[in-house]
Amino acid sequence: MFKHILVPTDGSELSMNSVARAAAYAQESGARITLFYAQPEAPSVYAGLGAVSNAHLSQDLQTRLNEAATEILDAAEKVVHDAGASCQRVVRVGGKPYELIIATADANGCDLIFMASHGRSGVSALLLGSETQKVLAHSTIPVLVYR
Repeated sequence: MFKHILVPTDGSELSMNSVARAAAYAQESGARITLFYAQPEAPSVYAGLGAVSNAHLSQDLQTRLNEAATEILDAAEKVVHDAGASCQRVVRVGGKPYELIIATADANGCDLIFMASHGRSGVSALLLGSETQKVLAHSTIPVLVYR
């Protein structure tokens, strides 16, 4: 059985459904959960000819990104606790969520990655790609995809 599950979430309805299912599994099996959020990098703010800038713009953007991460993980943590399971939370910043997911699972000793799939197919899946597909392709840790 799996003992430590990484559950990435982006706050979407599908992702939160995955959190709920992972929490139920963890409660039944005695596993613990690490909730994960991949926070995007704040866009670069620059001052230059023709640029409109606010001295506090960078800090405001970073504050909003941090608040979004907290809000998403607060909601996910409530779902886990309501199911009677325990969890910890991890936020990592970067531009490639699938790499952050795999690195976090490795760093935290997770033995399963439990994540949602948005179910894209055909051309949209080919063009847009999928973080879930990238995790499946690159992870050496088992991945359970919830749809």
